[in-house]
Amino acid sequence: MSIMIDTVIAEALEVLKRGGVILYPTDTVWGIGCDATNEAAVAKVFEIKRRSEAKSLVLLACDLDMVAKHIKEIPNIAIDLVEVNDAPMTIIYPGAQYLAPNVVAEDGSVGIRIPLNDFCVKLVRRLRRPLVSTSANISGEETPSCFAEISPEIVSAVDYVVPAALERDSTGRASQIIKLGLRGEVKIIRP
Repeated sequence: MSIMIDTVIAEALEVLKRGGVILYPTDTVWGIGCDATNEAAVAKVFEIKRRSEAKSLVLLACDLDMVAKHIKEIPNIAIDLVEVNDAPMTIIYPGAQYLAPNVVAEDGSVGIRIPLNDFCVKLVRRLRRPLVSTSANISGEETPSCFAEISPEIVSAVDYVVPAALERDSTGRASQIIKLGLRGEVKIIRP
């Protein structure tokens, strides 16, 4: 299986590096993704989802070092949360930087998750930039919990589809979301 994963990562990277959009299994649900620093690719994700660019997107980072490159200052509590958490957790950080403007919320924050599956960590590490990770559905429709539930419209709109066999590490459920402030503020958005 490791050879297959390496092949799939190489194919997905080729698409991502030329500004394409992929459909892939995350540690939670299937995601639509692109290079989070490529504004045109991010715009295509919004178009596929029929989602307003006023709504922000979740990103995946391979580790806290990558998070630190794209956040001006990581709140201390974030490090503790990442180290002790054993379930998928998206943290909304203040002070996003070096990202496509259309992935950053109006208040300058951005939601980032360090995935708990090897496929996503390897893909993001090889991309060397955060990866957009928004659920694989038209905005307002039910989030699919597995590949079989993804609309054919979504599948045909992306540039590359990761084989469904790799969804084995997905939970089929959305991550918890926590918003952090620089002065220790913690707001639970989704438990």
